[in-house]
Amino acid sequence: MTAVPALYPCTITHVRTAPLRYALRHRTYMWLVDPDRPPVLPRPLRPLARFDPRDHFTGDGRPVRAHLDAFLAGRGVRPAGGPVLMLTHARVLGHVFNPLTLYWCHDPDGTPRHVVAEVHNTYGGRHCYLLRPDATGTAATEKEFYVSPFFPVDGRYRMRLPVPDERLDLTVHLDRDGGRPFTATVRGARRAVTAREVLGQALRHPWSTAVVSAAIRVHGIRLYLKGLPVQPRPVQQRPTRSTAKTRNTEESVT
Repeated sequence: MTAVPALYPCTITHVRTAPLRYALRHRTYMWLVDPDRPPVLPRPLRPLARFDPRDHFTGDGRPVRAHLDAFLAGRGVRPAGGPVLMLTHARVLGHVFNPLTLYWCHDPDGTPRHVVAEVHNTYGGRHCYLLRPDATGTAATEKEFYVSPFFPVDGRYRMRLPVPDERLDLTVHLDRDGGRPFTATVRGARRAVTAREVLGQALRHPWSTAVVSAAIRVHGIRLYLKGLPVQPRPVQQRPTRSTAKTRNTEESVT
């Protein structure tokens, strides 16, 4: 199984083909870690990469593994009991935004069992999908969560999510009646976690997660100005002041 922790400088692409064609590319870096033993950097570098369990699932501070096992149990799936690999953005200079965090769950002997995809949108919502990839790392699931304001909550995701090794190579398709209007890819190469590498990535991509969050909004404005109609957000997915911080995603890309 892939050794952790690891860094993956990567390029994220989004391609829309309907109702109009639009593409974007963004360079960033992601971490592959063991959520039971997240890396702790030397003190001077800790502001550049902090792993806080409150950034995932319900945000109540319980360990990520506890939430992951509870989510699986809630879906009638016995936790695999082996190691977990978590691909995510770290908190940088106090900020984090994770559009997609992936958890590869393994049997005790290291055999991949299933994948959990945790999706966050820019409205403060979180949602998890349980996936059972085939031998190629491919799985499909119905879309259940509002992400982009330009797509309604319908259709089906087809994801290719092989366990990262020397290469990170992920693909997410959205299939709807009549075609495939959206594809996202994440491509990158593994780097060892060293103080020099962490500092270099932070200098090349300063405020990396804040930039991701801002870029999503900027591209959204561009699409709106091009005349792409906004789809209403489902009422049940609009957080209120009293529930925004306590929504249970355990009972629950664009």
